[in-house]
Amino acid sequence: MGRPKIMRQSSRQLFSGLLAFFILFVFLATSISSMRKMPVKDLPHQNKAGHPSGAIVNPVTNNTLGFSKIFVLGLPERTDKRDAFALASILTGFHAEFVDGLRGETIPDQAVPPRVDRKALMESNLGSWRGHMNVIRRIVEEDIETALIMEDDMDWDVRLKTQQLPQIAERARYFWDSGNIPSSPYGDSWDVLWLGHCGEIFPEVLPENEGKPLHPKYIIPNDDTVPPLDKITGLVEFDKYPEFTRWVHVSGGPICSFAYALSQRGARKVLYDLSIDHLGGPFDNALAGFCRDGASGNPDGLRAKCLSVTPPIFFHHRAKGPFKSDSDIQAISSTEWREKGTTENIRWSTTLDAEETRI
Repeated sequence: MGRPKIMRQSSRQLFSGLLAFFILFVFLATSISSMRKMPVKDLPHQNKAGHPSGAIVNPVTNNTLGFSKIFVLGLPERTDKRDAFALASILTGFHAEFVDGLRGETIPDQAVPPRVDRKALMESNLGSWRGHMNVIRRIVEEDIETALIMEDDMDWDVRLKTQQLPQIAERARYFWDSGNIPSSPYGDSWDVLWLGHCGEIFPEVLPENEGKPLHPKYIIPNDDTVPPLDKITGLVEFDKYPEFTRWVHVSGGPICSFAYALSQRGARKVLYDLSIDHLGGPFDNALAGFCRDGASGNPDGLRAKCLSVTPPIFFHHRAKGPFKSDSDIQAISSTEWREKGTTENIRWSTTLDAEETRI
């Protein structure tokens, strides 16, 4: 008489177990499907270790933009550029330290890297190289964790702190992430973070990377700080991608060293590679080569880990006045005069906005 009761209980338990399994299966399937469809801009505000990222991102709005220090490099006699930079930076809400550049003629032959033809390099490029190396050596000497180095004629969007840097930092942390909480809002694994350049290519375009796995890219879609297609300049074929897109990606080899950050490890690598060991051309080209070796896995390189932002968020401002004042490296013989300042690739210029509305 007791056997049917046991069978009924077993049937109920089996049914309950199957029902629970079905509910769990539906839940997991739905969750996985949602995660696969999740676009980059909707990534959860957590790092890979599952820690909330709000506390990490917020430092990008401090007075050094999330870096330990900001250095601005330029010739001391170009007080016009320093005046403009000082005003723009204080209006944006960050502090930078000016560092004197120097002219190549002041550098003795003994201080030039091995096998460098200073005549072919040109004295202006030699001086530019040494100015950058002086800042980089200071980063190493003072054991500075991260530093942003900018040239003194930089311009940027008025939304640099409120919009651009938080989005860039969130994506930069996903590269080479160890899973630990990073000490820098941009992550701890990069050597160079290239924020300002004349143009950049994606690393898969490099001939030495043909057939290799693609490096990851993280997009910032519908970025209203990106200029429209007819106003944007660079090496990427922007018209092949959705308009108003910005990328954070592994560097392929940027042109121009407008603005770049170095970690302590990165500063040590660059100091060795571009001064102690050799110098393969003007500073910006040599730094691009350092990053290109890293992107291609060159066994003779220093395994550089470089990230770029494309389009850049810092760009060279051409001030109103004579064209010949634009560059301290290239000689410009033009007698033309610019009636209004201009900055490429910056949609809402801080420098121009200061002139018009914010003072």
